[in-house]
Amino acid sequence: MSLDRKPATAAQAKALGSPIRLRILRLCLHDELTNQQLAARLECDPSTLHYHARILLDAGFLERAEPRRGSRGALEKPYRSTGLSWTLDIGTENVDASLAMFDAFRAELGEAGPESVEASSRFVLHLDDPEREELLRRIQEILDEYEATDDQRRTGSHDRLGGLFVLHRLTDSSTGG
Repeated sequence: MSLDRKPATAAQAKALGSPIRLRILRLCLHDELTNQQLAARLECDPSTLHYHARILLDAGFLERAEPRRGSRGALEKPYRSTGLSWTLDIGTENVDASLAMFDAFRAELGEAGPESVEASSRFVLHLDDPEREELLRRIQEILDEYEATDDQRRTGSHDRLGGLFVLHRLTDSSTGG
C-alpha cells in the first residue's frame, strides 16, 4: 500500500524549510501543546515560537485544538499537527527543507540521547537507475504501510520511534573506505 504524495506548494515547502518548524510539527503530532509549552520544550522565546507557529498555521500544517483550562485556571489555546506534512513531496531540489529535516532530526536525537538509538547503519551501494528506483520504492512502501496503520498502535505499550532514511550520491572523493 503506497500513500500518494502531492507536490508541496512553494509556501508549504518554505514552511517546512526550518528545523524549529519541523520540530513543532513533530511535537504536536501526538500531543496538543501550547505556545508556552512548545517554547519551553524547544528552548526558545515565546514570540519566536509564535512566529513559527503562525507560518505553520497559515500553510495548513498546524491547527488550533480546543481551548482548555491550564493548571492555574488560565485559558490555553493548544496547537496540533494536521498531518499534512506526511502526505507531501517536497522534492529533491528544495535544499532548505531537506537540510532542515536533517537539523531537526539531529536536535531530536540530541535531546533523546545516544541511548535512544535503536539501530543505525551506514552503507555504500553501487546501483543502476532501475535498482535504485526499486530500492527506494520498496523502502517507501514499507514506511507507508507502517505509517498508514500507526493509529492502531498509538495506545498501549508501543514505543514512539522516529527515524530518517536518506539515500544520496557520493562524490568521487568520498567513495573510499
